[in-house]
Amino acid sequence: MRSVLILNGPNLNLLGTRQPEVYGKTTLADVEAACVAHGAEKGIEIACFQSNHEGALIDAIHAAKGVHAGIVINAGAYTHTSIALMDAISSVELPVVEVHLSNIHARETFRHTSYIAPVAIGQICGFGLQGYLMALDALVQRFAG
Repeated sequence: MRSVLILNGPNLNLLGTRQPEVYGKTTLADVEAACVAHGAEKGIEIACFQSNHEGALIDAIHAAKGVHAGIVINAGAYTHTSIALMDAISSVELPVVEVHLSNIHARETFRHTSYIAPVAIGQICGFGLQGYLMALDALVQRFAG
């Protein structure tokens, strides 16, 4: 059975309580449970990892090669700052879908730039929890194609 890594970056451990007007009331546990359930429906295993530390996220990306068939990543603020995450993603040669709960293009200008997007197969933003499920569907379609 194929597996996908759901990778969440800084401050996403605070989902449900952090700026609910922007990110909603869905918790990270809700996101992970929904991804696991959706993955089971699609015949894929889901592994979840969250860290507030850039190096730990890079290590998780490196460790995914040869273990997972793809990655769904919400890199949080590192999306807009981390060339190191971009390089890690391009190094492992796995399909990656970038996800954001909010529409980053409707927010502050600095959030409009993504270092992840150039090395991802696509970006989904603004759909809340549903964006993660859409990303999983995109990967499943990529695996089939």
